[in-house]
Amino acid sequence: MDIGVFSVIPSAAADPAIIAKRAEELGFESYWVPDHPIVPVGSEQTYPGTPPDGSSLSFLTRIPDPLIVLARAGAVTTRLKLGTGVYLVPERHPLISAQQIASLDEATRGRFLLGIGAGWNRAECEVLGGNFDHRWGQTKDFIAAMRSLWQDDEAEYRGKYAEFSPVYCYPKPARQSGPPVLVGGIGSPYVYRRVAEWGDGWIPLIADMAAFHDGMEKLKRACEAVGRDMDTVDITVFGGPGQWRKGEELAALERGGANRVTLWINAFETEEMLGDLDALASQVL
Repeated sequence: MDIGVFSVIPSAAADPAIIAKRAEELGFESYWVPDHPIVPVGSEQTYPGTPPDGSSLSFLTRIPDPLIVLARAGAVTTRLKLGTGVYLVPERHPLISAQQIASLDEATRGRFLLGIGAGWNRAECEVLGGNFDHRWGQTKDFIAAMRSLWQDDEAEYRGKYAEFSPVYCYPKPARQSGPPVLVGGIGSPYVYRRVAEWGDGWIPLIADMAAFHDGMEKLKRACEAVGRDMDTVDITVFGGPGQWRKGEELAALERGGANRVTLWINAFETEEMLGDLDALASQVL
């Protein structure tokens, strides 16, 4: 099983070039960053993971653009995979997203992992042009449009939420089919069907092993319903602060079918993050 790391605010104070380079040197498989283009004032309080005391999670408002961050990380690494956890698809036009994602994947020789979500923040989604009530339908449509742009020399698309006449969109990704699309979701019973029908993988954010086993069983049934081989689904378990840092926990996830686990770096500035990376490597690699 592969082990990656997650940097929650990969800004200049937590330099993604330095952190990603060290992660590769230590033997981590991947480096992941989050996405929120903007957060309308006050709306961050509706985050599903808000602590019981209701305190604002200030990191939500300080996240830089993930593709630019990963381009910086990719420039100083050669093997490390680079992932979004997760890229909010409805909040950007698919023509723009397709070219930016392809540019990153081509420049990094196919190392990009497109972890996606549809978002939980209505105000954020709508101010950026998303259809919040139908955001997952919009996400599915946008992904299909982007795949056409990645694969076809003269791409055109006619969907419910995306439509364009033939266009050229270059560069093409390093992989002809485009980067793998790993579908995230917090608590939705529909995520399993989405993964089975059109995703390349699943990114569960779960509290414990019981939730993981339950999700894997539901995903298996969803795959069976559409005639898909469960072994073709990439399973990336996302870790929250302090989660999945014990060897026995990682071993249990691997036995349960996980291909990859990401570990949250418990710091926000470069030097402290490097120390946490070293400690993590000694514990889990």
